[in-house]
Amino acid sequence: MLWGLDAVTREVLLFAAFGFLVGGIDDLLVDGVYLLRRALGRDRRLRLDRLPPPDRPGRFAVFVPAWDEVAVIGAMLDTALARIRHADFSIYVGAYPNDPATIAAVREVAGRDPRVRLVVGPRSGPTTKGDNLNVLWRALRRDDEEGGAETRAVVLHDAEDVIHPAELTVFDALLDRYAAVQVPVLPLVRSDAWAISGSYADFFAEAHGKAMVVRNAVGAGMPLAGVGCAIRCDALAALAEERGGDPFAADALCEDYEQGLRLARLGFRGCFARVADERGGLVATRAYFPDALDPAVRQQARWITGIALTGWDRTGWSRPLALADHWMRARDRRAPVAVLVLAAAYLALILWACTGAAYWAVGEVRPPVDPVLQRVLTVNAGLLAWRLSCRVAFTARHYGWREGLRAIPRLFVANAVSLLAVRRAVWRYVAMLRGAAPVWDKTAHRFPDLRAEPA
Repeated sequence: MLWGLDAVTREVLLFAAFGFLVGGIDDLLVDGVYLLRRALGRDRRLRLDRLPPPDRPGRFAVFVPAWDEVAVIGAMLDTALARIRHADFSIYVGAYPNDPATIAAVREVAGRDPRVRLVVGPRSGPTTKGDNLNVLWRALRRDDEEGGAETRAVVLHDAEDVIHPAELTVFDALLDRYAAVQVPVLPLVRSDAWAISGSYADFFAEAHGKAMVVRNAVGAGMPLAGVGCAIRCDALAALAEERGGDPFAADALCEDYEQGLRLARLGFRGCFARVADERGGLVATRAYFPDALDPAVRQQARWITGIALTGWDRTGWSRPLALADHWMRARDRRAPVAVLVLAAAYLALILWACTGAAYWAVGEVRPPVDPVLQRVLTVNAGLLAWRLSCRVAFTARHYGWREGLRAIPRLFVANAVSLLAVRRAVWRYVAMLRGAAPVWDKTAHRFPDLRAEPA
């Protein structure tokens, strides 16, 4: 029995070790491209005062889909109206007829500022964000036709976002060359819930500080984050024509991710823009993300379902010879396998301890580890140390060294959230395969007190 248990332990360890090795090499390739760009001086941050002026400054429509957002929508709108430095923009808020509290909050702000446009959809909520955005798109098209106006681009934001004052200025400068522009997302960290809320800071600091930069550099399709992004109206019209009606996927859980890949397939170029503002900070969207276990699991499960599972079904792969795009899409879809490897690693640790105790109890010496496996484990240890160093460095770059060092224990928190989220995502995916409709599984939001926490 002891021999059999030891054999199972070694097989599980072998699976986890080689899984970590493959994932570690994949991450190391991304790091190599990023470091090469830095060495060649191609990763210089743009500066706001050096952006080219637009050929023709245009009107922007900021789309804010809102379901049960009474707690934050008023403060978000007031803050956006006061902060945004652009001469011509409107904020379209999409609400539902069965959400009177949110409707009342938006109407209160709209009554004070005509730049806010409340759009109440025909269906009771929640539906999906894509469906909500389509309602806003149709309202914008009607407004443009009736007013004889021409909106240049749609900007996507959520009801809890703090919009950078210069965001529309950046979009205006870059939309002459690109059909879609994405600025970074920098989650706010709650001091009283730094373990979970800070794990989002760690993820986005590295994803939007390195991975998206590399993705842009190798010419892969650029998925959008759903916030802090602008899409030209001509590109949205082309998407609508391709879909035979509306530009946003109403039956998708992560319509923002799909939107960027669909734009690339139609030949539209996207740009990930890291731009320094006048104070040396980053033009970025800031917001509080979930700070408790259950909402964090639900949000990550939606991402995994919408990107790695149903997103794979819906978007497939790129052109046969678009190797960079294939690489990045494979990275997008590796989450379920990565979590399976992670679960195997934790199981191997438990089994290793149990078998070690059993060998000690019977007075026998555990057989030595296979030399090949030993070398793989040594390489993995080095890759883990490198991975932690990268995470600390990228988090510290935006949040300071205190949060950077906190990224080390937060890695284990993120692992726990991922393990729970994949289980939820798989069950949700199975339900959707059986015909269940996608539903907006949103979490409760909190808007920062900008007097205490300037963004």
